[in-house]
Amino acid sequence: MNDLAGGITPNGEGFEGVSWNILGQLYFPKAVCGSTFAFETNAEPGQFVPVHIHPTQDEFILVQEGELDLKLGGIWSKAKAGDLVRMPRGIPHGYFNKSDKPTRALFWVSPAGKLQDLFIALDRLTDVDEVVRLSAAHDVDFLPPEAND
Repeated sequence: MNDLAGGITPNGEGFEGVSWNILGQLYFPKAVCGSTFAFETNAEPGQFVPVHIHPTQDEFILVQEGELDLKLGGIWSKAKAGDLVRMPRGIPHGYFNKSDKPTRALFWVSPAGKLQDLFIALDRLTDVDEVVRLSAAHDVDFLPPEAND
C-alpha cells in the first residue's frame, strides 16, 4: 500500500483537488494511505447513508458542524459538533441528518481497504441498485431498508 503524503489539505477541498458526489452528498478526500482513508462529508437536511457494515474496517466520525443521528449496533444516538463516533468493524451502522441544518463531518476508516476505489466508482452514479452492488464488491455491505427504522 501507499505511504501517507505529508502536507495540508485545505478546508473545503479534497486531497489534490478531488471531490465526489455520491447520491447528492459531497465527499472530499482529506488523507489517503494504506493504513487510513479520511474524508469530509457535507450532509444537507434529510440526507443519510443507510445502515451498512464494514467487515474489515473500523470507522470514525468527528462531527464538525451540525448533528447526526446514528444507528450503531441497532441503537439510536445523536452526535453533535465536537463529538467523536467510533464504529467497530463488523457492527451495523448508518448516519442520518434529521435536523434542519447542514452537517459537516470528518470520517476515516482504518485500514483504508477499498473505500477510496468505491467512492471513485460511485461518483455521480444515480442507480441505487448499482450503488449497493458496487459497495458489496468493495467490502461495504448494506442491510435491508428496514434496518434503518
